[in-house]
Amino acid sequence: MMKNKSINSEDEKLSSKKQQKFFSSVLLFLKICFLLLGSVSLLKIGYISKIRITRLREIKESYESEKDKYSELTNRFDNLFSLSGQQRFMKDQDQMITRDRIRVIWR
Repeated sequence: MMKNKSINSEDEKLSSKKQQKFFSSVLLFLKICFLLLGSVSLLKIGYISKIRITRLREIKESYESEKDKYSELTNRFDNLFSLSGQQRFMKDQDQMITRDRIRVIWR
């Protein structure tokens, strides 16, 4: 009986060591998987952020361009109602019509 108890206790020690190794291996594997998942997620977030910043920069540049065009057109429209604005308007219209076209001016 003593031999059985000592063999059982040794078997239990070996099985507990095997279980401990197995669990530590599984935990190490899970840690590596989470580390890879976190790394890939950070890379994706960085790439998507770069794309969004690029798009926002393009939108800002487009907005600034349209804003400049609007202010220029506003100034031209305001100048139309100033002194001799009608002559300037007709001059601008003459420049927009090509030379080989017939010009008709309505009064």
